[in-house]
Amino acid sequence: MITISETASHKIKEMLAAEEAPNLFLRIGVKEGGCSGFTYGMGFDSEKHEGDKTFQINGLEVVVDEESSRYLYGVEIDFKESAMGGGFTIFNPNAIATCGCGSSFRTKTEAGRPEEC
Repeated sequence: MITISETASHKIKEMLAAEEAPNLFLRIGVKEGGCSGFTYGMGFDSEKHEGDKTFQINGLEVVVDEESSRYLYGVEIDFKESAMGGGFTIFNPNAIATCGCGSSFRTKTEAGRPEEC
């Protein structure tokens, strides 16, 4: 299961409203890269693909591709305000190492539970 804080949910809903496009949802994923091995991806999408998993979290439609789901089990997404404007933070219990900026991570060989987020 993925957890999105109320603060992050509110910010995402604000951003979705600003897009003024119907049928958008939040897509969260992981891809190889970054200084630690994997990087997070989070953005709006309107197309679902075979193998995608769909969740309703705090009133948001969230979609995760099948491959990414194994790395995102238990992930907590929050939004933190700062003097520089703020941004999303991701806590991943599957990560055994992260980079200094927090946007890339490394896991054990088989992280999370691939059958569900």
